[in-house]
Amino acid sequence: MGLDFSVIRDNWVYFFIGRYPSGPLGGVALTLWLATASLVLSFIGGLFLGLLAVSHRKWVREPANVCINIVRGMPLLMVIFWMYFLMPALLGKTVPESQTVIFALSLFTSAYMSQIVVAGINGIPKGQTEAALSTGLHPAQAMIYIVLPQALRNMIPSFVNQFVSMIKDTSLAFIVGVDELTHVATQVNNRTMIFPTEIFMFIALVYFILCYAFTSLSRRLEKRLAWRMAI
Repeated sequence: MGLDFSVIRDNWVYFFIGRYPSGPLGGVALTLWLATASLVLSFIGGLFLGLLAVSHRKWVREPANVCINIVRGMPLLMVIFWMYFLMPALLGKTVPESQTVIFALSLFTSAYMSQIVVAGINGIPKGQTEAALSTGLHPAQAMIYIVLPQALRNMIPSFVNQFVSMIKDTSLAFIVGVDELTHVATQVNNRTMIFPTEIFMFIALVYFILCYAFTSLSRRLEKRLAWRMAI
């Protein structure tokens, strides 16, 4: 029996934007929104944790590294469940599932982003810091104005790769009922019951296209940065 992709044609709008604009956003659009919002928050969190992790003060550096390692040692699924049940208890009100997933992804990815930040900072020659300090700059000023801008440029490809991983990680949001791409596919499959192969082949293709596009962008950025550094 041949494959029948009519189920994709009949539900393609639902796959890409969910019930929007007559209902909540879903599908591919929600997947990209979850990944983008989480990336922005995790970049801020990872930058903050990374700076703490390279601090010369042991009482700052050690607790930061402990927190980073604790989060990195947790499965992402556990972090999602933790935020799903913890946030409403802490805030004393219902929190939308998509927001709990964004905070969970941000918390989890911040720990990994921090290691990118640490590696980027450590990759800058020590002479840069010493030269900045010799001009009279405070160590914090040397980090912010001299070291960090150079390090961030080298981190860009790694950040893009992390974004690719986050796109795939958003598929775990279906566990708490968020209408991202995987959850939408499951809903369509449960409704039709006879096209699981076609539906999940299509979903795999969509994830591949998204991830391949951003991976290609990362490679182009790496080549451009390598060319600029060679000049």
